[in-house]
Amino acid sequence: MEMISAISAAVISLLSVLLGIYLFKWVSKHPVGSDRIREIGEAIREGANAFLRKEYTILMFFSIAICALLAIFLGLSSAIAFIVGAISSAIAGLLGMKVALKANVRTATAADKEGLSKAFLIAFRGGSVMGLLVVGLALAGVSLIYAITLKPEILLSFSFGASILSLFAKAGGGIFTKTADISADLVGKVEIGIPEDDPRNPAVIADNVGDNVGDVAGMGADLFDSYVASIVAAMVLGQTLGVKMVVLPLILASVGIVSSVVGIFSVRVRREKNPGRALDFGTYITSAVFALTTLVISLIMSYDLKYWGAAMAGLVAGTVIGFTTDYFTSIDRRFVKKTAQASQSGAAITILTGYSYGLMSLLPSLAGIGVASGVAFALCGVFGIAISAVSMLAIVGMVISSDAYGPIVDNAKGISEQSGLSEEVISMTDKLDAAGNTSKAITKGFAIGAAGLTVIALLATYQERVAAITGFTITFDLMNPLVMLGLLIGICVPALFSAMIMLGVSKNAFRMIAEIRRQFKEIKGLSEGTAKPNYARCVEIATTGALKELMLPSLIAIGITLLVAFIGGIHALGGFLGGAILSGLFNALLMSNSGGMWDNSKKFIEDGAFGGKGSDAHKAAVIGDTVGDPFKDTAGPSLNTLITVISLVASLISPLVILYAVFK
Repeated sequence: MEMISAISAAVISLLSVLLGIYLFKWVSKHPVGSDRIREIGEAIREGANAFLRKEYTILMFFSIAICALLAIFLGLSSAIAFIVGAISSAIAGLLGMKVALKANVRTATAADKEGLSKAFLIAFRGGSVMGLLVVGLALAGVSLIYAITLKPEILLSFSFGASILSLFAKAGGGIFTKTADISADLVGKVEIGIPEDDPRNPAVIADNVGDNVGDVAGMGADLFDSYVASIVAAMVLGQTLGVKMVVLPLILASVGIVSSVVGIFSVRVRREKNPGRALDFGTYITSAVFALTTLVISLIMSYDLKYWGAAMAGLVAGTVIGFTTDYFTSIDRRFVKKTAQASQSGAAITILTGYSYGLMSLLPSLAGIGVASGVAFALCGVFGIAISAVSMLAIVGMVISSDAYGPIVDNAKGISEQSGLSEEVISMTDKLDAAGNTSKAITKGFAIGAAGLTVIALLATYQERVAAITGFTITFDLMNPLVMLGLLIGICVPALFSAMIMLGVSKNAFRMIAEIRRQFKEIKGLSEGTAKPNYARCVEIATTGALKELMLPSLIAIGITLLVAFIGGIHALGGFLGGAILSGLFNALLMSNSGGMWDNSKKFIEDGAFGGKGSDAHKAAVIGDTVGDPFKDTAGPSLNTLITVISLVASLISPLVILYAVFK
C-alpha cells in the first residue's frame, strides 16, 4: 500500500506539472502588444531576473553550508533531501514568475484589444501555472523521496530545504517590493502629485518588478513550504498509527490537486463581468469536489470517517479565515470605508483606526484555528490536527492561482498606464486589479491560518520525536522555569524578526527616495514628461538593499532557536516553540489585515470618496498605506514561514539536543 500510494501521488503530481506547462504555452501564444508595451515588459523582466539571480546565488552558498552540516550531524540522506526541497521550491517560484512576466503584458494587450473576459482569463491562467507547479513539484518531491526511503522522518529535511528558501524568498522579495512601492508613493503621489503608475516616476519599474519577486515568487515559495510541512508532519505523526495513516496525507494531497484542476478550468468571467465572483466560484467548486471525493475515497478504502471529519474541520477553518480577511479588508466592506473616513482627520487617525480594526480581526481567525484544532483533536488526537492542516492546504493549487492572478493584473494596470492606453482600458485593468487585491489579502490570511495548523502539528512532531528517542512523552509545564524561559524568548523572536525586516524596508526606502528626488531635480524635462527617468538605478537600489537587509534577521532567528535548544534543553525548546507559534500567528494576522485595510481605504478614496485623489484625506491614506505595505507584504506573510522554519529546526535537531544540551 505504501508504494502504490506514493507512486499514485507522484503520477498525479506529474499531471499537475504537465497541465502547468500546457497553460504556460497557452498564455505565451497570445500577442504581446505594441512596442511600448513590449519595452516596459522587458524592463520589468530584466529587473526581476536580476534580483532573483543575485538572491539565489547567495542562497546557493548558504544552502551548501547547511547541507554540509546536515550531512555531518544527521546523515547524507537528510542532506540530499534538504537540497532537493530547496531546489524544488526555487524551480516552482522561478517558473511561476516567468509566466507572470509573460502574462502581465498579454493581459494589458487583451484588455485593449479583446475586452475584460479575455484579459481576466489570461491573467488567471498565468497565475494557475504557479498554482499547478507548486503543488505538483511539492507532492512529487515528497512522494518520490518517501517511495525511495519509506522513512517519513527523512522528509523533515526536504521540508526544511523548502522552508529555508521560502523564508529568504519571502523576506527578500518583501523588502524589495515595499522599498519601491513606498518610495514611489511618497515622492510621486504625495510630493510631486502624479498618478501611481505614471511613467515619469523613476521607481515605477522597480514597483512592477517587486510585484513579481515578492507576490509571485515569494508567495509561491511560502505556500510551497506550508504545503510540504503539513504533509510531512502528518506522515511523521501517522507512523505510530500504521502504514495506512502514513499514506493518508498523500491521498488527501492527490485529491486536492485533482480538485484544484477542476476548479481552475471552471473559472470564467460570466455575463456580469465580476472578476472577484469568478475567483470565488473557482474556490467553491474546488472545495466541494475535494469534500465529496475524499468522502467517497474514505468509504472505498475503509478509513474511519472521523479522519474525514478532521479533514473537513481544516477546510472549514480555511473558509472562515478567508471570509474574515475579506470582511475586514475588502473595499466594499464597512471597516475599509471607516478607515477611509478617518483619513479626513489626518494620517495619525488613519493609522490608529486601521491598527485597531486589525486587532479586532484577530478573534474570528484565531478562534477558527482553535476550533478546527479542537474538533480535529477530539476526533483523532494530534494526528487529526495534522490531517486538518493537510486538508486546508490540499486546495492550495486553486488558492495560489487566485493569489498569483493579483500581481499579474497589478502589473497589467501599470503597463496600461505607462504605455498610454485609453482610460477605458486603464479602468478595465483597475477592475481586474481590485479583485486581485482582495484575492491577495484572502490568500495571506489563508496562508497564515494554514501555517498555524501546520506548526501545531509540527510541535506535536517535535514531541513525538523526543518521545521516540527518550522513551517518555515530554509535557510543557508553565511552572517549569525552563519552559517559561523558552516561552518568553519565543514570544520575542517573531517581533524581533518583524522589526528588523521592516527597518530594512525603511532604510532601503530612504535610499530610494533620495534617488527619486535627485532624478526629478537633475533630469531636465522629467517632470514635464519630455525626458525618461533612470529606472535601472531604482531597481539596483531595491535589489542591493533587499539582499543586504534580509540575511541578518533570518540568521538571528535561527541562531536564537539553536541557543535556546542547546542551553535550555528539550523543555526550553518546547516552550520556545509554543511562544513563537502564538506570537507569530498574532502578529502575522494583525499586520496582514491592518495592511490590507489601509491599502484598500486608500483605493476607496482614489475612487472618488472624501475628496478623491490629491485631497488631504488621500494624502493621509497614502501615508497609512505606506505603513501597511511592510506590514502586509513584508513582515506579516514572512512570519508564517519563520515559525515553520523554527519548528522544523526543532524537530531536526531534537536528537542532538537530548545528547548535548547544557540543561537536560
